[in-house]
Amino acid sequence: MDPLEIARWQFGITTVYHFWMVPLTLGLGPVVAIMQTLWVRTGEERYLRMTKFWGKLYLINFIMGVATGLVQEFQFGMAWSEYSRFVGDVFGAPLAMEGLLAFFFESTFLGLWIFGWGRLSKRVHLATLWTAVAGSVVSAFFIIVANSWMQHPVGVEIVDGRPVMVDIWAVLTNNTAISAYIHTIFGAFAVGGAFLIGISWYQLWQRRRDGIDSVDAGGRVVVGSSATIRGRDKVDHSVWIKSLRMGAIVAVVAFSGVAVSGDIQAKLMFDQQPMKMAAAEAACKTGTSFSVLAIGDLGSRDCDDVVSIIEIPGLLSFLAHGDFTTEIKGVADLVPEYQANFGTNLPSEALLGARAGDEIQYVPIMAVTYWGFRLMIGFGGLAAFAAVVALWLTRKGTVPQSKGIMRLAVVGILAPFAANSAGWIFTEMGRQPFVVAPNPNPSGVDGVFMFTAAAVSPGVSFAEILFSLVTLTLVYGVLMVFEVKLIVKYVRGGVVSAMPDLDRKDDDPDHPDAKPSDDVLSFAY
Repeated sequence: MDPLEIARWQFGITTVYHFWMVPLTLGLGPVVAIMQTLWVRTGEERYLRMTKFWGKLYLINFIMGVATGLVQEFQFGMAWSEYSRFVGDVFGAPLAMEGLLAFFFESTFLGLWIFGWGRLSKRVHLATLWTAVAGSVVSAFFIIVANSWMQHPVGVEIVDGRPVMVDIWAVLTNNTAISAYIHTIFGAFAVGGAFLIGISWYQLWQRRRDGIDSVDAGGRVVVGSSATIRGRDKVDHSVWIKSLRMGAIVAVVAFSGVAVSGDIQAKLMFDQQPMKMAAAEAACKTGTSFSVLAIGDLGSRDCDDVVSIIEIPGLLSFLAHGDFTTEIKGVADLVPEYQANFGTNLPSEALLGARAGDEIQYVPIMAVTYWGFRLMIGFGGLAAFAAVVALWLTRKGTVPQSKGIMRLAVVGILAPFAANSAGWIFTEMGRQPFVVAPNPNPSGVDGVFMFTAAAVSPGVSFAEILFSLVTLTLVYGVLMVFEVKLIVKYVRGGVVSAMPDLDRKDDDPDHPDAKPSDDVLSFAY
């Protein structure tokens, strides 16, 4: 059995899993830093509580992201050694910058932030968090640069059959990388915004359920304070309503950025990877119409199996070129072009083993590209709509008492996660059968491409890859259980879970918890 498909499944599963943590880290980190900045500037207790609570969840997610991310780079050597040899001269620079510069700053200064509470001055302590957050953002840039080079190779020349980097500036300023990076960052803010909305909604609903808060005749909140539940005071209400509305604003702004950057990125894809976008639109024939709904065989690569039900004339041309008349080449016309440029069969090379001479399938699985593209947009739009609704429903200072709406708000946290995952699955699977896509236009370097079939490690057997796939999936599953349990635990505990001092026994001066603890581990762990 061919290890190629199992190797692809392994990389896909571990990468998608890892990327569930990445956007939350990128989207939540700056928000926590803003909260601490507001506390340093105003001295208001609510901002300190917000920083501690959301910072705790940020740390849980960050450490899980680090643990799951380590496997990604090891896979290059384990399952994709030929790919590593091909791209190594190019990938070395951005990945070294990510590991030695960005991640070094990120991890070092995050450690200073964790253990610096009460030991560093407020402003220096705040600077450590901003530096760690900046490290995360820069780290993401270098990763996107590496990935975007696979989508659109630039800044290299071919030497002995391998690309050798001759212009690092061209690699770092690749237009595909810039657009993808902006799109990814805004997508991460959408995740962070939804995270704040869902959890804050739950906390405000809990206060309503427990009878702490109520509403007057005009529907405006009457903030209360619990005499039995510690930490549930008026400041606690301010923490959640402020967090919720801040998250909603972040989510709305993020969706606007996602829409604009996504349009730019799509136009580049129409130019650089026409087959990917033709498959994403189920555009089997050359034309100008955008497919709103198409049906067919889910696993098919054949246009004869796809039927477009609803189309909008001219819209596809507008999405690709900004006008309504320029025709976009369809799958049926692109396949002969790809065959003429890159062959109809894989090369007869020993490195390819049993795959040598196989017919090349230039059309990606259209169900994946078509629905992946639409799910990305649909879930993103749904998250933005939910944020607008949240702003409206909380305009009077609290949330409705409905348990059903609360559950929708919590489940809504998953919408931007799903949008991010669908977008990346579309981006990577739509590039097939290439692991490094060729350049059909003058903006790239001609002749730089690599078939996925040629990238897998030749000395790795099906059984070995299958074993690592099963093992990693099980380990990642266990890690997911731990992360979800930890987040749920601290969410249910509220601010007190991140600030144990709020739960000290003030009524008993001799109790060991009567005085605030200076143990930073109470925050770190």
